[in-house]
Amino acid sequence: QRQLVESGGGLVQAGGSLRLSCAVSISFHSINRMGWYRQAPGKQRELVASITSGGNMNYADSLKGRFTMSTDNARNTVYLQMNSLNAEDTAVYYCYADQYYSGNYYEYWGQGTQVTVSS
Repeated sequence: QRQLVESGGGLVQAGGSLRLSCAVSISFHSINRMGWYRQAPGKQRELVASITSGGNMNYADSLKGRFTMSTDNARNTVYLQMNSLNAEDTAVYYCYADQYYSGNYYEYWGQGTQVTVSS
């Protein structure tokens, strides 16, 4: 059973918007940091946005103003709102979380959701 399950990817025209969702089955209270990464073809996985348990939000500089991450604690869900999409945003988007639990460190990744932006 995956602890993180993404949804909401798809094909969108340049200039359009998409909202990704990540259903998290780990208690939010135990999470140290969570967020979104992406990996474009032939490139390394890169940070999109993250938030710590202390509420510190961090965005990739190139995405500030276009992408917004939010959380819904009642639904244990993390969202990524993506606006003004362009071809360079085409990638597989992954949800991420890590936690310290019973003295151990755990890292979790979702299976990824494909976002394709057509120009």
